[in-house]
Amino acid sequence: MAQQANFIRGLGLLDSTMIVAGSMIGSGIFIVSADIARQVGSPGWLLVVWVVTGALTLMAALSYGELAAMMPKAGGQYVYLREAFSPLWGFLYGWTLFLVIQTGTIAAVAVGFARYLGVLWPRISETNYLVAPIALGGQYAISLSTAQLMGIGMILLLTWMNTRGLRLGKWIQNVFTVAKTGALIALIVLGGTVGYQAIAAEANFGDLWTVRGSLQDVGPGVTAATGLGLLVAICVAQTNSLFSSDAWHNVTFTAGEVRNPRRNLPLSLALGTILVISLYLLANVAYLVALPFETIQTVASDRVASATAEVILPGGGAALMAVGILISIFGCNNGLILTGARAYYAMARDGLFFRAAGQLNRSHVPAWGLVIQCLWSCLLVLPRTVQVAADGTVSYGNLYGNLLNYVISAALLFYILTITAIFVLRHKRPDLPRPYRAIGYPVIPALYVIGAGVVLVVLFAYQTATTWPGLVIVVSGVPVYFGWRALARRRGIEPVEAFSE
Repeated sequence: MAQQANFIRGLGLLDSTMIVAGSMIGSGIFIVSADIARQVGSPGWLLVVWVVTGALTLMAALSYGELAAMMPKAGGQYVYLREAFSPLWGFLYGWTLFLVIQTGTIAAVAVGFARYLGVLWPRISETNYLVAPIALGGQYAISLSTAQLMGIGMILLLTWMNTRGLRLGKWIQNVFTVAKTGALIALIVLGGTVGYQAIAAEANFGDLWTVRGSLQDVGPGVTAATGLGLLVAICVAQTNSLFSSDAWHNVTFTAGEVRNPRRNLPLSLALGTILVISLYLLANVAYLVALPFETIQTVASDRVASATAEVILPGGGAALMAVGILISIFGCNNGLILTGARAYYAMARDGLFFRAAGQLNRSHVPAWGLVIQCLWSCLLVLPRTVQVAADGTVSYGNLYGNLLNYVISAALLFYILTITAIFVLRHKRPDLPRPYRAIGYPVIPALYVIGAGVVLVVLFAYQTATTWPGLVIVVSGVPVYFGWRALARRRGIEPVEAFSE
């Protein structure tokens, strides 16, 4: 492969922490508590779901730091799975990351940005079509609405900015992460003071555990009304809360650009996740002191944060909250776009992705990786799913939403494998320098594997429609891997040595 520019180590501890926190905080914390409330049915269990999510995320981050410090190379989770298990496992993760996890999330976040912009500018809408839905068979269609166009524009803008160099990308990340963290803190403080409603707070905290309101099925005929149903509900609810807390590990994709990575990567993982999970738990407390639980379950469009803001500032809270969420989403997508291309860079250097993605431009960033990610993300914005009601009314969803539902379980499986890699590599490569060792090893990593494993088993048992298709997406990468591997051998490309300095 031709000589090229090298990565510039321009990310300090603050920058890395901002990537962790900024990639985690998107729109999820502002809406998913409504769905969780319908699933678990009580204020206490709503908080338990977020505590479990926080515990799992923190245990994973504290364990992940060992791998990040041991292999401070671009690629993160792809590299860890490759070295612990095999190049095939690394590729299957990278394939799923590119096909759905990273790009699908970028698409979802971009259209989410457009939806909230529509609160301020009603012409931006998923039903205001520039190109009306064109049927692609009975279940799918393709369209271009003003919301879709705005989402695509956001992806293009952030991609272009990140091709200009790391300095601009990290500046955007830092500014927007500070702004949205401040907005979330303001929501928490004002929700617990100005928005405090004594009747709602007494009803919620005076009776934490009684299951009430409209319950959502968490499996065929299963609800939180029974003991087993409650356990299933808590596990199923993790698909919402864990997804809202996801992307905390994306900073490891940029390991080749972090200064003193053996120190700063583990620290940023710990600091960023502790900050965010603390804010998430406090945000739910703010919701519960400002809103009756039944209101949380039934709030329009699941916009719990907007409803809380309306209590704080009647008549203007929803618009103000929309601005805060727009800031949050913009910073979140910048972090996703910035980091994702680094994973494809590592794959391309191994001959397992488009060759151009393994090159850096004059600004020392993987520009072609950013462009390829951009194109696929934009394409995922366009397809729609078609739902026909009993009365014949047709409505349209988004294909990326279905795909993300399908791969949530697969993403959890890859997390479990990555934490297991700590045990594998301690046995397989005991000679490697480990400047940071996982806190509480082997107990904390093992607890994560067990806890996440229980959630995964429940999902496969009770959410079959959205879990098994995810495995199909992962397995589809097997023939692609062998095809790319054969092509790489013909070009004389050998895998990059992960452990070289």
